[in-house]
Amino acid sequence: MLSKKISVMILAAGYGKRLLPITENLPKPLIKVAGMPLLQNTLDHVLKLNYKKIIINTHYQHSMIYDFIKNNYSKENIFISHEKELLDTAGGVKNAISLFNDSKALILNSDIFWLKDNFQDIINLINNFNSKQKCKLLLVSKENAHGMYKNKGDFFINAGLINRFKENQKIYFYTGAQMISLDVLKKYKQKRFSFNIVWDELINKKLIFGNIMKSDWYHIGDINGLNEARKFNDLKKII
Repeated sequence: MLSKKISVMILAAGYGKRLLPITENLPKPLIKVAGMPLLQNTLDHVLKLNYKKIIINTHYQHSMIYDFIKNNYSKENIFISHEKELLDTAGGVKNAISLFNDSKALILNSDIFWLKDNFQDIINLINNFNSKQKCKLLLVSKENAHGMYKNKGDFFINAGLINRFKENQKIYFYTGAQMISLDVLKKYKQKRFSFNIVWDELINKKLIFGNIMKSDWYHIGDINGLNEARKFNDLKKII
């Protein structure tokens, strides 16, 4: 259980080019795995949290995502942040800051097929985030990662602090879940920018921390990852 209510933002604005031709007319968040769109999978888990509001950013095929939310989640406290031009990950969150009532938020990628156990790891991430930490990422080891085929990790972790991956270190990937203090983003003057820029600055200042996911994790980044997730049929582990 969460110790207090949390605001959540789901990133759903990208083109999903590595999933062409599927995404030629369908936004990646609406691709189905185990009979449900990825966005539904994410939302159904988030709605079980003690949440205040949910913000979803859109750009590519905005109307399809908007209609999906309107038709399926109209009674929930969900807000759409439409981007007329794609603002990248951090830029998208910065653009939506006025919609938040909190100084911190849980940010989730929508190209993950989240399992029930993943969200227990996310609950731990939220509960362990404190005011001295500007950002905390949820990482997953290569052994537990499905749909990631790189031989180089994104990060390594030492005494709770995160740094960029170097050769011969244990491989960890970013899961697409992070807690962040929103004031970190206000200092950036540009509209379009990636979280990688933010993370690198926080690494230099030793202000970014990490938790390790204990459960299996499914990334839908390309066709191979989609096919691997679609082989997963244990609904008891999803909900």
